[in-house]
Amino acid sequence: MTRSTENGQKGRQPGMHTPPVVLPQAWEAARQQLLVKEKALARARDALAAERRRMPRMAVETAYAFEGPKGTASLLDLFDGRRQLIVYRAFFEPGVFGWPDHACRGCSLVADQVAHVAHLNARDTTLVFASRAPQSDIARLKARMGWEMPWFTLTDSFDADFGVDEWHGTNVFYRDGDRVFRTYFVNNRGDEQMGSTWNYLDVTPLGRQEVWEDSPEGYPQTPTYKWWNWHDSYVADVIPDKKWVEVSDAGEAAFRSQHASTKPEP
Repeated sequence: MTRSTENGQKGRQPGMHTPPVVLPQAWEAARQQLLVKEKALARARDALAAERRRMPRMAVETAYAFEGPKGTASLLDLFDGRRQLIVYRAFFEPGVFGWPDHACRGCSLVADQVAHVAHLNARDTTLVFASRAPQSDIARLKARMGWEMPWFTLTDSFDADFGVDEWHGTNVFYRDGDRVFRTYFVNNRGDEQMGSTWNYLDVTPLGRQEVWEDSPEGYPQTPTYKWWNWHDSYVADVIPDKKWVEVSDAGEAAFRSQHASTKPEP
């Protein structure tokens, strides 16, 4: 049980050993000490994403079939004309706890975290969910839960062939013309980080496609920040808005000026 304070908020649990309360200077010193480790983690995360972009690729030779809102679709169709495809295997089907009203609780939590897919689309990337539930049930579930990502029905051995027949997981594919390649796979706790635009792009073979990234020669890269847009304002060729470019340039210049006397970031 927890004790409640006079204003109705929950108080500290008995026996809970909390950190000390300190003055602002001491708090800022502790924050700066932790920030060193956080920046090291960020750099390590960037290096790991760079390594993913250099992973070997596995050709997908089987002609897999899915059912979608518009009928039968191939794996190539799931790309929706883009170069990269991320497929999350969600468990929504007979036998799963919650059926037919809900999908798996964990998969539903993942779905709740998915950012607006327009930002991924602007980086030539498509995200889809796949389950064994019929399309009518998927449409009903999406409407109830407010989910908007494309969601397809598995009809063959795709889930077994890509390690997601008994457990959730995220597979990443790359399209070169009509040829499809598997480039990455993550499951278990690796999936819990998924949902944000950045984490999805960091597991793709092309990455965020910004100039600061360590990518193989010839990979597509554009100036950092400049491609960002409101999710309802992207165009087919993602031309950056001139005003936004000016604003972001000014912000970068102000940041560099403010931190000119400090040690530069590596």
